Amino acid sequence: MADSTQTLIGPPLAAKKPHSVTHHGVTVTDDYAWLRDAGYPEVTDKDVLAHLEAENGWFEARMAPHKGRIDALFTEMRGRIKEADASVPQKDGDWLYWIDFDEGAEYKKWWRRPVAGGPDELILDEVALAQGKEYFRLGAISTSANGKLLAYAIDDNGSERFTARIKNLETGELLPDEIPGTLSGLIWVANDTGLVYSLANEQWRTDNARLHWLGQPLESDVELYHEDDEGFRVGSTLSANEKWLLIGTSDHETSECRMVPADDPLGTQILVKARAKGVEYDVDEREGVLYIHTNDTHENFRLATAPLDNPGEWTTLIEGSDAFYLLGADLFRDFYVIEGRLAGLDQIQVRYYDDPSRVEAITFPEASYSAGLSNNPEWHMTTLRLSYESMVAPSSVLDYDVAARTLETLKVQEIPSGYDASLYATERLEITARDGTAIPVSIMYRKDRAEKFDAAGPLHLYGYGAYGISIDPGFSTSRLSLVDRGFAYAIAHIRGGDDMGRAWYKAGKLERRNNTFNDFVDVAKGLIERGFTSEGKISISGGSAGGELMGAVINSDPELFGAVVAHVPFVDVLHTMLDETLPLTPGEWPEWGNPIEDKAAFDLILSYSPYDQVKAQGYPPLMVTAGLNDPRVTYWEPAKWVAKLREVKTDGNELILKTNMGAGHGGKSGRFESLKETAEEFAFILWQLGVEG
Repeated sequence: MADSTQTLIGPPLAAKKPHSVTHHGVTVTDDYAWLRDAGYPEVTDKDVLAHLEAENGWFEARMAPHKGRIDALFTEMRGRIKEADASVPQKDGDWLYWIDFDEGAEYKKWWRRPVAGGPDELILDEVALAQGKEYFRLGAISTSANGKLLAYAIDDNGSERFTARIKNLETGELLPDEIPGTLSGLIWVANDTGLVYSLANEQWRTDNARLHWLGQPLESDVELYHEDDEGFRVGSTLSANEKWLLIGTSDHETSECRMVPADDPLGTQILVKARAKGVEYDVDEREGVLYIHTNDTHENFRLATAPLDNPGEWTTLIEGSDAFYLLGADLFRDFYVIEGRLAGLDQIQVRYYDDPSRVEAITFPEASYSAGLSNNPEWHMTTLRLSYESMVAPSSVLDYDVAARTLETLKVQEIPSGYDASLYATERLEITARDGTAIPVSIMYRKDRAEKFDAAGPLHLYGYGAYGISIDPGFSTSRLSLVDRGFAYAIAHIRGGDDMGRAWYKAGKLERRNNTFNDFVDVAKGLIERGFTSEGKISISGGSAGGELMGAVINSDPELFGAVVAHVPFVDVLHTMLDETLPLTPGEWPEWGNPIEDKAAFDLILSYSPYDQVKAQGYPPLMVTAGLNDPRVTYWEPAKWVAKLREVKTDGNELILKTNMGAGHGGKSGRFESLKETAEEFAFILWQLGVEG
């Protein structure tokens, strides 16, 4: 990394090298295309690396005067984390399983002990596995049904290409089996003699499901399924009763599932129903009856059944509803559980196979919260493990006794440095967007904010708005470092996510993508109108597709925002969607449109792509992050964006870029290393908004 102690006269200015592409008769220039190393995913180009290092040097130089605050914020945030902590044990077969952290440890340890009694067993030590590595991430982890073997996969550079290993839990030894390049779960089949997985191909796409026989060379692995459509991804799982291997393939709007007996994975596969464009479904099985969660007749999904011997003949069990968004169904031996969302709030219902009219809803106390099923590994469950939190209530682990219909709190997140929930308030607002749509907003603040701080003081606004991913109003200990300094903290539940149902998602994708950006801007303006803040006192943040959101709104309404943080931002939308060789591109066309074949999609993406729409105007202070090994948002997108902003923006505001040279999409690994990056982000926000303390 560049020496931050050297004297830097000014920020690095990237060279301009003329480059252009022409599609549909439109020529688009891209003078910073050279920042993409031609040898990617290997990045060895000296000019590219020199520029990224120079940007890192500038980042360090600009943040160096604020090191004291960064350290103080980090210490403060770390003080809210119980360092020596453990999860609530959960029974799975003959064992109780749990994880814990040692004092000061970045990574977890995985434990178990016999239900019948006996000593604790350390089955996987992430701390030891991560020793000496700049980056470490545990991917899939799966214990065999007989409890004797553990399959797990690790990534040690952030590229999300995992290497799978198998450990003998009786001896502690690693089996010689080693599967590099996985990007999937690890599924035990054939009485624990086989493992099903998916490999990432050269374009980082999982187009396969493969079977590995323990003890056999990889060359003998069997491809159970291959997907020919480059836009689809393949994944496998077991049915809840573990009788069936389920092999699914899908893109962002269409899916298809095959079933094969888990004890005979090479047997004849059952295609549940052939794919039909726009129809999504997933399936489970109980006593010869399939339960299908699908959007074929209603965009908010229905639950249907079908006989195993006629899997494509679906009969409605629970009708689709405009009001209730049916997220899924989890089967257990004696009942099943429905999860969904009503008016944007999580719902959990217990239902019964023999009495479809019997619905037992699990209720929660707060007006705005996040709740759902947690780890429930057994087929015969009588008590359900749940999770619960809100913006002011720390996360809780609950057990729900199905027969007694009672909730028991097993654990509440402990905050060692102290937390008094009575000091904080949370609200769920609705702010009307420019087209008349009411946009939900979750907000929290200190109750004494109006007295102790300026009522129209700073506010942080977070958004995502893509892929039908909801942003739940959950708890965050790090967020308190802003709120305790007078910030209100708001989450805009904008269109593009599915916070309010599937229609909410559709209203922010493809030709309606601009709704997402407009919603975010209109929420910001609405919060100003309601007296929560004022123009220029709003900090905003988002990552990946949320980084695209950041880029779009500072192009359109830069004056609203006083500080912007864009993490691994997807800002070069047009050029990425024009390049079908990139890992995600074909699978992303249903989300953004295919500008190669569709001129209307080309024109629309060009009209909002943040990189292409950078213009000569003032921009708010901006902090940008990237990951050199990121396969989702390639490092050159934020690098090109920052280079272009440096060239054309007319203000003197801060613009800094930090590229993690040994990490990927999620930034640094480890619970404290990642917290340091949050401390940097918050220090930047406080600096730019002039907030003391």
